[in-house]
Amino acid sequence: MITRLLAFLLLTLAAHAHPVAQGTMEFVLHPDHLAIHARVSNEQVYVEAAFTGAKAAERLEEAWRLHGDYVLGKLELRADGAVLAGAVEKITPPTDTSAQGFVTYDLRYPLPAGRSPAELIARQSLLNEIDFAPGNRWEATFLARLTHVGAPLGEPQLFTHREPLRFALTAAASPAPHRSIFGEYFRHGVHHILEGWDHLLFMAALVVATRRFRELILVVTAFTLAHTITLTLSVFDVVRLTPRIVEPVIAFSIVAVAVQNVMRPAATHGWLRLAVAFGFGLFHGLGFAGGLLEAMQGFTGVSIGTALAGFSLGVEIGHQVVVLPIFCLIAGVCALLKHPAARERFSAGAMRYASILIAAAGAFYLVAALRG
Repeated sequence: MITRLLAFLLLTLAAHAHPVAQGTMEFVLHPDHLAIHARVSNEQVYVEAAFTGAKAAERLEEAWRLHGDYVLGKLELRADGAVLAGAVEKITPPTDTSAQGFVTYDLRYPLPAGRSPAELIARQSLLNEIDFAPGNRWEATFLARLTHVGAPLGEPQLFTHREPLRFALTAAASPAPHRSIFGEYFRHGVHHILEGWDHLLFMAALVVATRRFRELILVVTAFTLAHTITLTLSVFDVVRLTPRIVEPVIAFSIVAVAVQNVMRPAATHGWLRLAVAFGFGLFHGLGFAGGLLEAMQGFTGVSIGTALAGFSLGVEIGHQVVVLPIFCLIAGVCALLKHPAARERFSAGAMRYASILIAAAGAFYLVAALRG
């Protein structure tokens, strides 16, 4: 069974460049206890099974049970400041045991003195002790909602290790939902990009070939326009593609742009480069959607638009964290060189050698995505 679990993990790692396992949690407030209905991805179970004590499981049924104990240990709940002690009441095994399936845990937390609190605070650190790559840890992300015996209390919220959930159970203390959604998904978009090496490598390949700020603006605009179109269409279920298509194309885009920088440097400027940025940007938008769709289940109307706007802005801010330093570094060194020939040699060399490294990294992702 250990071999099977590790095989699932390797398939998961190969198929995704983003170390994010997604799911949902419904917090149900009863008069004397808090119940949590947690839908956890098999991906999370297999990752945790390979790197922590759960790898002692000899059967899948044992893996589900051990992971339920892990989830319970990584959740911290407080009611009016008092820590709640919980237990796993029920485990519903997944019908799909691949990395795309979900196992469900029902948790129960008795409330102090058997009364409803004025405030609930939840924190989680699931998978965050496990490195996906050096300096890049796994993250479990959930869409969370509080209900009172079936009646929703407010909009769903993102639940990550970075931000606790705060449920104020008095109307006066409740936050404005749409403002909260925008901020949550803005931060989600920033982190999605900064932890998505494939998108960062593609942007780096585009930027190292730019010579002027106007050229940089045009390339980034073409890419932004393209991924915004497909991200929006995907969120509204107009266009969807399986990750088995999207992930290899994204990985190929890194290699293609980097190789073009080396083999055909003259083609890295003008309309051809803008077309390349736009064309591949359409697939990157579908890749962004993969980190958003599960986290938006249950949203309707204004909430979808608010979450989409926040996520998109976060993605763009994340891009600029990479784009501007690279461009400014190359432009700054060129400005220090007095002779035009020296500036040309440095610019060409920086593009060539950086592109070779980027192409090698892109080839790694391409092989992994095709194997997945």
